[in-house]
Amino acid sequence: MNTNKTDRIIVKATQGLGILLLVVLIIWGIVYFRKGFGYEQTNDAQIEAYLSPISSKVGGYISKIYYQDNQEVHKGDTLVRIERDEYDLKKETALAELATSEAKLPILSANEETQIRSIDVIKAHISGIKAKLDQQQKEYERYKNLLADESTTQQKFDNVHTSLVTSKSDYDETVASLRVAESRLNDLKVQRLAIHAEIKVKQASIERQNLDIHYTVITAPFDGQIGKKNIQEGQLIQPGQTLAFMVNKSVEKWVVANFKETQIKSFRIGQSVNIEVDAFPDETFSGIIESLSPTTGSRYSLLPPDNSTGNFVKVIQRIPVRIKLSGSKEKLSGLSAGMNANVYIKN
Repeated sequence: MNTNKTDRIIVKATQGLGILLLVVLIIWGIVYFRKGFGYEQTNDAQIEAYLSPISSKVGGYISKIYYQDNQEVHKGDTLVRIERDEYDLKKETALAELATSEAKLPILSANEETQIRSIDVIKAHISGIKAKLDQQQKEYERYKNLLADESTTQQKFDNVHTSLVTSKSDYDETVASLRVAESRLNDLKVQRLAIHAEIKVKQASIERQNLDIHYTVITAPFDGQIGKKNIQEGQLIQPGQTLAFMVNKSVEKWVVANFKETQIKSFRIGQSVNIEVDAFPDETFSGIIESLSPTTGSRYSLLPPDNSTGNFVKVIQRIPVRIKLSGSKEKLSGLSAGMNANVYIKN
């Protein structure tokens, strides 16, 4: 009797479980087919965020690292310091070169003043020689007339002519000396321009050294989170070397879903999207289509396929669709770049 009762209980329990399983299968089937026929979906989707490399603008040995793996930082926080002794020495050298160039200016000014005085002396000397030349010219004309009237001797006329030629030669020589002196003064003025240009170059060199010294302190460009630390103190780094990667938390994350080319005919910008993230299976995220890629994903590859080679195999291509996430920052804060997602877009 007890055996029959137990059997009936087992049968009823089995029937109940079967009915429950059937209901679950029916509900799952309805949901599955509703999503399958009412939505375009893909599991080829990932969470994306701006991942910026932190690079060094100057080379040198790392003296101090101020962050750890996965640390959150704020804009302006110091991340890395590079030894600056070499850059300080270069700045001191540039300062010394600037001082040397600036010291040339007083010397040049003194030379210009001396040259100006020499020009004044030559001009005064020219006035005296010019007066003497005019007198000799008149004397020559007078003796020339006397010689024509035979009122003087040829010897006296020759002496007067010689004195005139000598005075004219002295005048020409003094005028040439004046031109040389003035040319020398112009050379000094050109040298001043060259020295001023040299000073500007030296000042620019100092600014360059100040900039390099400033670059020895590497700071966070924005609020975000540092990834893996790949450097150590004492390590030699080169200009442009990537030191770490940083996720920009001041910019919202988004989803890139790669839909088949046969799925996107009804997609439009602003269309609502449902998103399920593998890391949060019990939550559903929402968003809107922000843009569609103008080309298939394969066109961005390093070696795009060339179907004209004769080995053509038709493959359904994928079109990247950018989806803007909506919702509170608290809800979206748990999403990390690279997480897998399922995306559903209503037909």
